Amino acid sequence: MQRRLQQDSIVLAGKTIYLNPFLYWRRFDANTDRWLREPGQLMEDQIASNRLRFYPEVDWELLEEGERAAKDGAVEMFLKSLELISTFNPELSAGHLLEVERKMAVTKKKSFERWVTRSLRRRQQEEEKARRRFDRERTLRAWGEWLALDVTRQALVPLASLLVIAVAAGWWWGSQQNCRQVIFDPGIQRLAP
Repeated sequence: MQRRLQQDSIVLAGKTIYLNPFLYWRRFDANTDRWLREPGQLMEDQIASNRLRFYPEVDWELLEEGERAAKDGAVEMFLKSLELISTFNPELSAGHLLEVERKMAVTKKKSFERWVTRSLRRRQQEEEKARRRFDRERTLRAWGEWLALDVTRQALVPLASLLVIAVAAGWWWGSQQNCRQVIFDPGIQRLAP
């Protein structure tokens, strides 16, 4: 726990600065929480201009779409975290903020990428669930509209009556087969020795 807290904090000018933005959660409101937790809140050109700032070793043209989205989200988390840190610690100088940024770039890359990947997966699952619910409601509504048509009802009444007649005839024929008396031929009787 102590080692993890050391990765999530830095001491500058005798004050502990938390690098993990979620350690500030008691101090911000629901809108700030939503802003921090949902990727896609910052403009794409702002993220693109800061890519090399946090990932100088990455060739962005060679990344797959999923990796690029995770790294873009991590860049967004870096920017949001730095904004939160500067908001909650206004006494930090530019040099201190640069030191905070360097330590964040070293310790938080993987954790921010994991966080963004989970968040994007969760968002995709919610969108998929909403799409399936919409498709299901649309299908049920289409069937309901089809059943409400006069032509459909006129066609279904004879079919339903034929089905009832077929069920009744099958039941009657089956009951006649079960009630028929079965005659067994007596077997050859042997005398007991």
